[in-house]
Parts: sequence; C-alpha cells; structure tokens
Amino acid sequence: MAKESGLGLTLTVDDSAGTGRAITNDVLSVSWGMPSNVQDVTGLDKSAFERLHLLADFSINISGVFNDAANLSFAVFKNYRTLAASQVGRTTSIAHSGQTLANEVLFTDFSHNRGADGSLPWTAPGVLADGTVPVWA
Repeated sequence: MAKESGLGLTLTVDDSAGTGRAITNDVLSVSWGMPSNVQDVTGLDKSAFERLHLLADFSINISGVFNDAANLSFAVFKNYRTLAASQVGRTTSIAHSGQTLANEVLFTDFSHNRGADGSLPWTAPGVLADGTVPVWA
C-alpha cells in the first residue's frame, strides 16, 4: 500500500429525516478523533505507569462554506437538534481509499461567522451518540 493524501475524501451526514447527504463540496476542513479513556492502575511496586483501556469515543469538527441549496450543508445542519424517530444520532461517514468510518453522531452546534471580508463560514462539532466503538471498515 502506498502513502496517500487526503484528496478524494467523501463526507456524508444524515439530514434530519435520516437520509445521508454527501456534503463534501461544502466542507473546507474536517478533523476527527477516536480517543479511549484510560485508568491508572499503577501499584506501589511499579516505577512506571500501568494503565487499562476503558471506554472508546469519537468526535468530529466540520467547517464549511454557506450553501443553502437543496440537500447540501445548510439543509443538513439547520435543524441539527432534530432527529427522525428511528435515529439515535446522525450517521456521519468518512470514506477514503476504500476505508469507511461511520458513526452515529450528535451535533452539538451549527455556528456561523460573518467575516469582515464578507465570508460566511460555519462549523459543526459532534460527538459519539450511541455507544458503538468507532471502527474503520
């Protein structure tokens, strides 16, 4: 396998009706993390830390440019608190090079900033919703 850039990444987020929408064209940047908590279990007989893995987590930060065309970023996030009856969160999928990371995400904000230059970028941070361990597939 050769090293690769992030070019060609696809980001899909469910809208409030539960339909996945590819919003990649509106996204300027995305960052995500899959941390695990750890517990310090170091006994007095140790000279270095001893730890256990605990719960896994997932978080995402998406930033983009305002686009209120049908089924794109504004339509997806404008009702970020609204979920379809069957949703625990919004399925958010990152796909790249044949690998997909899909999680149920609760978006915690949808903020806009009108810049002095006239730009109107937005951010949408989210966190794991349903207790499923994040795994690339």
